[in-house]
Amino acid sequence: MSNASPETARTLPEALRLRGEHQPDQVAYVFLRDGEVPDETMTYGELAGAAGTRAELLAAAGLAGRSAVLLYPSGLEFVRTLLGCMAGGVAGAPVQVPRRRNGLVRLRRIADNAGTTTVLTTTAVKAGLERSFGDSPELSGLTLLATDGLTTDGDSARRIGAPDQDAIALLQYTSGSTGDPKGVVVSHRNFMHNARETDELWPCQPGGTIVNWLPLFHDMGMLFGVVMPLWAGIPSYLMAPESFIRRPARWLEAIARFGGTHAAAPSFAYELCVRAAAEGQTDDVGDLSRWRVAANGAEPVRWQTVTTFIRAFARNGFSPKAMCPGYGLAENTLKVTGTSQHTSPGALWVNPAALSDGVVEPVHGPESVPAVSCGSTVPGTTVRIVQPETLTELPPGRVGEIWVAGPCVAGGYLGRPELSEEVFRARIRGGDGTPHLRTGDLGFLHEDELYVTGRLKDLIIRKGRNYYPQDIEESTEQAVAGLHPNCAAAFSVDDGTSERLIILVEVDGRVIKNIGPATARDLVHAAVWERHRLYVDEILLLRRGALSKTSSGKVQRRACRQRYEEGTLDSLPIEESQ
Repeated sequence: MSNASPETARTLPEALRLRGEHQPDQVAYVFLRDGEVPDETMTYGELAGAAGTRAELLAAAGLAGRSAVLLYPSGLEFVRTLLGCMAGGVAGAPVQVPRRRNGLVRLRRIADNAGTTTVLTTTAVKAGLERSFGDSPELSGLTLLATDGLTTDGDSARRIGAPDQDAIALLQYTSGSTGDPKGVVVSHRNFMHNARETDELWPCQPGGTIVNWLPLFHDMGMLFGVVMPLWAGIPSYLMAPESFIRRPARWLEAIARFGGTHAAAPSFAYELCVRAAAEGQTDDVGDLSRWRVAANGAEPVRWQTVTTFIRAFARNGFSPKAMCPGYGLAENTLKVTGTSQHTSPGALWVNPAALSDGVVEPVHGPESVPAVSCGSTVPGTTVRIVQPETLTELPPGRVGEIWVAGPCVAGGYLGRPELSEEVFRARIRGGDGTPHLRTGDLGFLHEDELYVTGRLKDLIIRKGRNYYPQDIEESTEQAVAGLHPNCAAAFSVDDGTSERLIILVEVDGRVIKNIGPATARDLVHAAVWERHRLYVDEILLLRRGALSKTSSGKVQRRACRQRYEEGTLDSLPIEESQ
């Protein structure tokens, strides 16, 4: 047995090998069938052996030093193969399993961008793709290699290599247009620094447990569901995203049943839990008092969501201090900032008119709006607020683009040197020359804490003032009883003579049956005017599931705008009352 300990590891494969030596019988990952029943359990010893076997398979296939697409449903085979790729020197590119043609197109474009024809997957997914898309040109020339069913010998774990820290550990493709895939080059060093910083902010102490429903091919799901448990040596309970979406209470029930201490989700997931509670679906959730870190990120955090979730589950022992808003992105491996688990989440109430002009003016009163703190960084990572046109640093209390510097910033976009130089190595004019990551997000600093206000390119500008689309979308969701969280997309379009404000709204059949489409539209018009003094030029009502969204559930406003301009949206007819 090696004298080294997992805590001394410099890469995730090394940490896996050492945990396999030191803790071979400790449970590492458990997959919950239907989000409820433990269906498959894997110890560190079993995982180390399985990853070693897959590393050897990949080496025999000549893939060491090359890349491969990882096409897996939620489950433990993804974990085995991801770590097998890292151990075998293969740059894995996780991709969502296609269900429709547009998903297949994205798969092919990512494979082409990654420079690979190899797709690692399961026997079932391979058969399904060949059955449904076998004659599609997107699959032509791709080799589908099933990794499940491999047998592991006793020496596989010992043969796990020690990759160079600066070698590529992963290609994380960002959400966005399928026609322009951008693969973030994440090194082993990036992974380990992000794990250390996350653990420093939200310590995963012995006895801790992670419960995760987020898709594992997504940066947040991968870091919380796979990387952090391995780094900290604590078990991770995984479920498929569909299990959560169909019944959000399953996530909370699993946290209570298995003693979950850490879990992460976007803001809309907490909204779904609040709605489930209001409908009486969470009465039997159980004890949530062990939940210490409920990380809330991946999109602007809503203060109402934070407060209503805390109130809804206080009776289950959920502590206000457990709600931890944060900010991160794939280009920084994941985490940038987060609020401490030792303090309750906070909001700064500001003047919305001043905020539209880029100035933070704290006020109290009925006209003020809350901005949620996403906390601060840990030593090593720094955040600056920069005027995006002049590239000069702005003082606290001014809204600008969020720039990040530190060891978690990834190497760039694969095969995009000019874009990588612009995004990952930007320099502040008049600064010390330190390269920064331009996030494209807007925010401000107040008392050393970061507040995120929106996306730079999504800003809606009317009569010289800035409006954040998520604020308009929140007003839309609250305008009509029965609308679901994350059901609206607000954006502006240029018709050649002026900018027009457009809102797309997903509605289900019950809403339309109760009040009719014309009333739903009029309620949205009135709510947006009352709260923002904005006239909406056009409101389209769509059926549930029609909005373009990322794998983690965030609305893709640019994709929605493109579909609107192309005229490919199938909207519900609105008949005016006589």
